[in-house]
Amino acid sequence: MTQTNTSVESHPVAAVGEVLGALHDPVRLEMVRRLSNAGEPMRCGQLYDTINKSTATHHLKILREAGVTERIVSDGQTYARLRAEEVDRALPGLLAAVVGAANRAGEQSPAHD
Repeated sequence: MTQTNTSVESHPVAAVGEVLGALHDPVRLEMVRRLSNAGEPMRCGQLYDTINKSTATHHLKILREAGVTERIVSDGQTYARLRAEEVDRALPGLLAAVVGAANRAGEQSPAHD
């Protein structure tokens, strides 16, 4: 990601209920899990597989408004960044616990035929 022409949009970390509400949806939880596991900003299109772009935009907006992610537009490309440090300062341990549980659930879920 280059820094030539970059803008960032983020919101303060919301109260615990709003953050948990944002993370409650399975699509948003998967987006956060992917961002957390990547450890760096990702192109928004890499965060979803089974939904259309407008639905993904809606989910990313909810995460952004809860203060969980921020949107970075760099040279016409849109990225999402997990605000892990900011969330952990506001709600210590919450994000690590939720992402850890999501990772464990993904490892344990049986393959469907």
